[in-house]
Order: sequence, then structure tokens, then C-alpha cells
Amino acid sequence: MSQRRGVQLDETAKQIIEQLQQDGRRSYAAIGKAVGLSEAAVRQRVQKLLDTGVMQIVGVTDPLMVGFSRQMMIGVRCEGDLQRIAEELAAVDEIDYVVITAGSFDILVELVCEDDERLLELLGRIRAVPGVVATESFVYLKLQKQTYSWGTR
Repeated sequence: MSQRRGVQLDETAKQIIEQLQQDGRRSYAAIGKAVGLSEAAVRQRVQKLLDTGVMQIVGVTDPLMVGFSRQMMIGVRCEGDLQRIAEELAAVDEIDYVVITAGSFDILVELVCEDDERLLELLGRIRAVPGVVATESFVYLKLQKQTYSWGTR
């Protein structure tokens, strides 16, 4: 994942994003009415935001409620090329979040899997990545809050 610090959003783009954060299924016509644009103009702007990677429109679930019994964060301590290690971890399908950090862990990963047997396999796979020297696992017992509505301000 590359950093997108150079992307400049005008007020209208920010308003469109906020409209979609409130309801990702909101129609282009409704968004247009709220931000003062035509439906076609909103469609074009949304497509540009998607194409540039500024945003995604996805359905977010609680994995524990849809049949995945294990969700967890794993702190990874590494030596060597953090970017290479992060890329290798990001290639694992069950890992849905990879971030290089500063602090007691070099990388944090979040994963979702079906059961403890699969979890054990994944932990072995993570620990086998060259440069990974230690891991610490934090199993989620209950998802209390998950939000993506921090806005654009």
C-alpha cells in the first residue's frame, strides 16, 4: 500500500466521501442533491476517487458473526527489510490488515480465519517469513466497535 499524501481533495470531494461514509449505498442522485452536483458529475467524481485509491466502497461485516471463529491482531518483531516482510505478509489471503509501525512491534497484522487449526497454520506461516523474529497474538473475543466514519476534516 502506497502513501497518498499528495492527493488534494476539494470541499465537494470531501462532502461526497462523507455522504458515502454515512451510507455506502446512497444513490448518486441523492449525493448530488446534498452536495449541489448533477448525478452524472457525482458518478464521475466517485469513479475518480475509486480509481486513485482515495477510497473504497465495501460491505463491512463482523467476522465473528458470519462464521469465522477467530479474529486477531498479531504484533510482529522483525529484523531486516520491513517493507519486504510486510509485502510477504500482505500476500496471505487471511491477513486483511498490515501496517509497519513504530514501537514495540515492527509490523501489526490482523487476520480472520475459520478455526484454531487454521490459526495455528497461519501463525506458523507468519513465523516462517524470513526476517520475522517473534510474534505476539491478541485474540479478539468480541468486536465492540468498528467504524470508518472519521470523515475528511
